[in-house]
Amino acid sequence: MNSILGNSPVLLESGAEMSRLFDLDLQLIVDSGLTIIALFFLYFALSYFLFNPARKMLQNRQEKIKGELESAAADMETAGNLKEEYELKIKEIDKEAERILGEARKKALANESQIIEEARAEAARIMDKARKDAELEKQKAADEVKKEMIALASMMAGKVVSASIDTTVQESLIDETLKEMGESTWLS
Repeated sequence: MNSILGNSPVLLESGAEMSRLFDLDLQLIVDSGLTIIALFFLYFALSYFLFNPARKMLQNRQEKIKGELESAAADMETAGNLKEEYELKIKEIDKEAERILGEARKKALANESQIIEEARAEAARIMDKARKDAELEKQKAADEVKKEMIALASMMAGKVVSASIDTTVQESLIDETLKEMGESTWLS
């Protein structure tokens, strides 16, 4: 039998020559080896110049997206913490405002009580002063009445003297006039 790698054609019993499906000769094997080596070099060259940069770009993009997601999660957590903090501050501010309003109400009530007390004291002073003024006016009126009575008595005495009455008669007339006016009027 002929070798499979050889160049000799295979003879059939009928004498016809049959060509092989693969004619594996040395040239074909060398060409195939060179092609395989070229494909490996091409694969490594493409891998180095094309695939690795593409992989690196995809990896960088993946890391960037991952970093942005982590940053967004951290920002969300920070925002949640800030929201809670601000809500606590708002509650504290509301409590402080209520406390301040309560104190203001207490001060207003205290001021109201103080003003009412001062008004009552002022009213009492005014009433007291009015009573004293009324007493003074009453005293002045009584003094004027006394002065008029004295003037009237003097006039009567002048008339009595002019009528040439003696002094005993004159004194009796004055006493009589005073008794008629009343002792209570004269003494008050």
